[in-house]
This record gives sequence, C-alpha cells and structure tokens, in this order.
Amino acid sequence: MTKMSQKSERRGIRVDQSELLCTKGCGYYGNPAWQGFCSKCWREEYHHVRQKQIKEDWALAERLQREEEAAYASSQGAQSQPSLTPFSKFEEKKSNEKTRKVTTVKKFFSPSSRIGSKKESHETKAPSPSISRQASIETDQVSRDFIDFLKSLHKPGREIHKQCRAFIETMATKEDHQSVEELSECVQDFYQNMSDRLLTHFKGSSERVERVMDQVEKYIMTRLYKNVFCPEITDDEKKDLAVQKRIRALHWVTIQMLCVPVDEEIPEVSDMVVKAITDIIEMDSKRVPRDKLACITKCSKDIFNAIKITRNEPASADDFLPTLIYIVLKANPPRLQSNIQYITRFCNPSRLMTGEDGYYFTNLCCAVAFIEKLDAQSLNLSPEDFERYMTGQASPRRQDPEGLSQVYQSLELLSGLGERQEMVLDGARRLESDLIDWQDGVAREVQDILDKYPLEIRPPASAIDSDNVENDRLPPPLLPQVFAG
Repeated sequence: MTKMSQKSERRGIRVDQSELLCTKGCGYYGNPAWQGFCSKCWREEYHHVRQKQIKEDWALAERLQREEEAAYASSQGAQSQPSLTPFSKFEEKKSNEKTRKVTTVKKFFSPSSRIGSKKESHETKAPSPSISRQASIETDQVSRDFIDFLKSLHKPGREIHKQCRAFIETMATKEDHQSVEELSECVQDFYQNMSDRLLTHFKGSSERVERVMDQVEKYIMTRLYKNVFCPEITDDEKKDLAVQKRIRALHWVTIQMLCVPVDEEIPEVSDMVVKAITDIIEMDSKRVPRDKLACITKCSKDIFNAIKITRNEPASADDFLPTLIYIVLKANPPRLQSNIQYITRFCNPSRLMTGEDGYYFTNLCCAVAFIEKLDAQSLNLSPEDFERYMTGQASPRRQDPEGLSQVYQSLELLSGLGERQEMVLDGARRLESDLIDWQDGVAREVQDILDKYPLEIRPPASAIDSDNVENDRLPPPLLPQVFAG
C-alpha cells in the first residue's frame, strides 16, 4: 500500500513521487490494489503465489484421497462377512460418502474450476447468454467501428478480428466457473500475446501497436463488460457501499482542513471544480477501461487548471493530491471501488505503468486510500473534535472562530461600503444641484448681454452699381462678331 505523509506545519497532504512507483523498484507506477506493485510485477507475484497454492492444494487433496482409500479398503474387508450388522451398514455408507468427498475435494482444488455450485447450476444450460443474446446498440456500434478500423490493416486486420472473436467465445465459457482474478489474467495474457504479435508485424512501431491495442481493448471489454464489471462473486459492491458511507460521513471536511490551494470564489475556478466533479462522476458511465481512465485524466487536468488560476502560476504535485481528495469527497462518485478494480483488472497494463494516465490513476488510488484511513491527525484535529464531527454532534463551520471572524470582517466591510455609497449619493445630488445653478447662471448672463447690446437688423445690400449716376458714360457691352473665313 502506498504510504502517504502529512506535512503538519502546512496542514496538507503530500506524496513523494517515489512513493507512487512500484515497490519492487522496476520504475513503473505501482497500485495499492496490487499491494504497491506495478501490473507486470504483480502478475509475476500473483502467478508465483497461485502456483504455490495449487501445489499445496493438490498435495492436500492427494493426502485426503489416500486416507479415504485406506478407510474404504478396510470397510470392504468387513463386507466379506455373510451378514452385515446395522453398524457395518452405517460404516459402508459413511465410506461411500467419504469417497465422494475426495472426488469433490480434488475437483474443487483443480486450477480450472472455481465456485463449484455455480458451475453445477449452469452445466445443463446452453452456452453463456453473453454470446447468444441480442447485442445492445452500443455493442453493435463498437463492433462496426472495430471492423471498419481493421479494414485499413487488410490481412492482419482479418487475423486480429478472428483472434478477438475466438477470445470472446473462450471467455464466455470461463465466466461461470472462474474467479475474476483468473478472468483478469486471461485478458492480460491476451493483451500481451496480441501486443507481441503486432510488434513483430509492425516491426517495432509502438505507436501503431498502441492504436491497434486501444481498438482491441474497446471491442473486447465492451462485449465482456456486463459479465466482468462488479461481478457477484466478488466483494466489489460491498466495498462501494463502504466507501460511499465513509465519504458521506466526511461531508464536514472543509477545503481549509485539507489545505487545498483553490479559491472557489473565483468564477473560473468554480467552473473548473464543477467540471472536475462531473468528469469523475462520468467515469461510471463508460464501459472501456481506457475511457474510464480518460475521465480520470480530464478530472485531474481540470484540477491543475483550477490551482493555476487561483495561484496564477503552474500547480505542483504537492498541491494536486489534496485537491483530488477534496474533489472525490465532494463528488462521492458512484461505484468508485468497482471502477478502480475494473480498470486494474482489465485495462491494457502499459497505460497503468507509465504516462499521465498511469500517474493520475495511481494518485486516485492514493486519494481513496487516504479517505479510507483519514483520522484526526490527518486534519490536525483533536480526537474528540473529530469524533463529534463524524457523529454529527457538531459542525466545524458553526464553531470555527476563524470563520466567525471572517463573517464579522465581511459585515464590517459591508457597513463601510454602505457609508461610502451614501457619500457618493450625496456628492451626486450636490453635483446635480450645482449643474442646475450653473445652467441658470449662464442663461442669465447671456440674457443680460443681449439686453445691453441689442441686435440691429439692416436691409439687404443693393447691387454694386446701383448708386452710380454716371452709367451713361460706360462703354457699351461687347457684342459677338462673326468672321467669314
């Protein structure tokens, strides 16, 4: 399990980057669900433990069989007598029952059988209904998209489609009598084998292999989703309810207690917080592990943007985890543990071990683990206050002196704003009165000037030559002349 440290002087939560890596030291991201191992190391560890358990189970079954065979042989010797007493008949019946028990024990410890009662109840039924039932609209669309994608690959595309269909049919026969861990191992083996083949075909082009594997994962997991997501044979649903109940009990945790560097009073920041909550809730509506991871990545990027807007500088990893915890507490995502387990079991392991998807997913697992173990010391509270808040006897919002002081400061500020507003209104009224007086004064001055200097209206001016009495002496006007030419 990833270890998280608290920074008491800052009242925050921080995780060193090395704590997110695989405990085996391979350099990939670990996962609390895998006991701190990465996908590759966990599979190796799980395979080793499983093989050891199988050997021990077989050894136990063989020892029980030898003991029961010896008991059966001794009971057969008693049957050679001419008549059987009631006690000998009881011994014979008991021996037969023990023989049947040995067969049942060996059958139970067989690596290819789990959940015996469930298998027996389905032996007389037709093949799994996941194959014979009418596919949903979403499944049909995914199948058509997968076929269209494979057409561009030509011959390899036909082989990939054939392998995927065969794998789905094989999984349908295993769903009823194998544990979810064994189903997960089958899917991971298929991913690995398919990836190795594609690397050989595409001559090491990891980008093309990744694109094809994304489509393969989408096609396979859409078809298998209803049978492998939160199956009845696991305790995923129980864990979901426990986490939901825990988050509801922590509804009183404030943003200041977690030292979250986000100011929701800023409209842009508030919008980013809402988007992050929406993204993490939307994760439950997706069927493909990669799509669920994409929701986690979008949520995380919204968180980084909210911190960046608040602080006006790029966010750090130490600021990210407390904010992610706060978002999870506010969102209380549905079936959170089931979604984490589903991604862990059936996602392409390369996405979880490296890259931003793996980083954000590992942080989400750490956030959930922190919420499950959150205590008074994590929030710098006394055990008594923590217990009263958890039981609902008190609320930190009503008894926080810092909060009350902020309220008083706000009221004082509002009172000051009211006084300033009255001053502004008085000034506006005085200005209006001054403008009216100035207008009246200007009008009076203009009228006084007009009275003192009245306007004289003269007749229009006559022609220039109207007063010339010597017009007779002027030469005659020039007349046009025509010259013959």
